[in-house]
Amino acid sequence: MPSTCFKFCLVILVLSAVLSCKPSEQSSHLETVKNQGVLRVGTNYGLTTYYNDATGPAGFEYELAAGFADYLGVRLEVFPYYTLNELFPQLEDAHLDIIAAGISVTPERKTKFRFGPAYQNVSQKLVFKQGNTRPRTIEDVESGLLVISGSSHAETLRDYQAQFNNLRWTETDEKDAEELLEMVLAEELDYAVADSNILALIRRRHPELSIGFSLNQEQGIAWVLNKETDDSLLAALIEYFGTVQEDGRLAALEDKYFGHVRQFNYVDTREFIKSAQDTLPAYQHWFQAYADDVDWRLLAAMSYQESHWDPLARSPTGVRGMMMLTLATAKDVGIKSRLDPEQSIRGGAKYFSSLLRRIPARITEPDRIWFALAAYNIGLGHLEDARIITQKQGGNPDLWVDVKKRLPLLRQKKFYKNTRYGYARGNEAVTYVANIRRYYDTLVWLDEQRPELLEASTESDESLEKPTDSASSNDAK
Repeated sequence: MPSTCFKFCLVILVLSAVLSCKPSEQSSHLETVKNQGVLRVGTNYGLTTYYNDATGPAGFEYELAAGFADYLGVRLEVFPYYTLNELFPQLEDAHLDIIAAGISVTPERKTKFRFGPAYQNVSQKLVFKQGNTRPRTIEDVESGLLVISGSSHAETLRDYQAQFNNLRWTETDEKDAEELLEMVLAEELDYAVADSNILALIRRRHPELSIGFSLNQEQGIAWVLNKETDDSLLAALIEYFGTVQEDGRLAALEDKYFGHVRQFNYVDTREFIKSAQDTLPAYQHWFQAYADDVDWRLLAAMSYQESHWDPLARSPTGVRGMMMLTLATAKDVGIKSRLDPEQSIRGGAKYFSSLLRRIPARITEPDRIWFALAAYNIGLGHLEDARIITQKQGGNPDLWVDVKKRLPLLRQKKFYKNTRYGYARGNEAVTYVANIRRYYDTLVWLDEQRPELLEASTESDESLEKPTDSASSNDAK
């Protein structure tokens, strides 16, 4: 009997030990990621997702993912794929922890995957080439439509097809969103479908892309997780997005990639591209020569915003020349004639560099540049007033996305009467910065993708008119 009792007790102890060990043997998804020290993120190559620039990996999704890896205290490992049809199976087979690729949350996808919190909203636009007949409803689209295989666009079209039997389209894995839109421009396609955020960026390069109509209501964009895993990584993801939303990092990142392209002006965009081809080459070598540590294309974009590259430009307040300098600023930077294009560019570059140095060191790029641009337009004093208002209202005075909301308040008496430098047209500074960012993006694309359009002129400096200058002004510059 005692032997039987001992054996029984032994069995109980063994079972208890096995059961007590079971939870520790089966680590959660989050624990596995932390133990391995690596977060495996799948994405696609693209303008808004992941690409390599001169400084290394970049992209809205990449920066968000890098922030999440830092939040978890692990190393980020990115796996870029060329197609969605390659990407999703990797998640299903547990080769990836997360997909971060600008994925729309759709009913069909929700049956197969789980999603993190939505951090953007986009709608799908039916795009055609300016000058062709505008399609106004899906009934106008019977052929000539190509979409990416496995995309939410294909899912939307399948939903439409249940009602419109004549609707036809082709799906491809060989093209990305930008290539499809370029095919519309080349009239190789009648139509394409594009997400609104991507289209906003590409229209800065190709203003002839026009919107026929929206195919759907706005959908959330979110990261995708395997539905078979536990909730631990998802919980951490929710906490991360809550943190970056609360501290302003998400808004700052969203502004960095999309904040300057929300408004589109067809005429202005076309005119800028034409001027970049026809006018800029005569002055490009001076922008390059005097840019110093500043990207010459940013300096050129500033000059276009200031004067449309007109050496004789003059504002009602008396600022003049390519970089629209005041007499006081011109004197400070050693410029004798503001109407001499070389001197104006040299002076504007020197003044802008001085502003950059005077922006507080704790402000990081690219916000540092946006603040300096605003100061070039409105003055450092007014910019500081707006930063103080931002801090008083609970915003971050070191984030452009927060300060640009308060700059327009400098026009309101209840705010400017309590500032050091008083009234200012702060709303114009916001527009000023946004315009330069758009022009700069377009110049970067022209320079990198179509350099023949920005070949410097061989015209000698002496052949350019160098008139005298005697204007006066009270503006910031």
